[in-house]
Amino acid sequence: MKIARTDRFKKAWRQLSANDKRLVHKAIENLAVNMSYPSLRVKKVKGTGNIWEARASQSLRITFQLDADTIVLRNIGHHDEALGQP
Repeated sequence: MKIARTDRFKKAWRQLSANDKRLVHKAIENLAVNMSYPSLRVKKVKGTGNIWEARASQSLRITFQLDADTIVLRNIGHHDEALGQP
């Protein structure tokens, strides 16, 4: 699948530590190849129509939408940050 990033995702990415960026990069690679990859634990965000979340680590979350053959990365951050504004 293709990957696209929103401006909000890009801004949040710049604020991550180098270690968090490494974890997120690996999670995005796995997401692009296999959304059912076990460690991602992909699920819909409650109360939203078409927004999903995936785990990059125990506390880091990625929110995204599916648009045909593209994964649109919406937000990234620790659990409450990312899911507060998916």
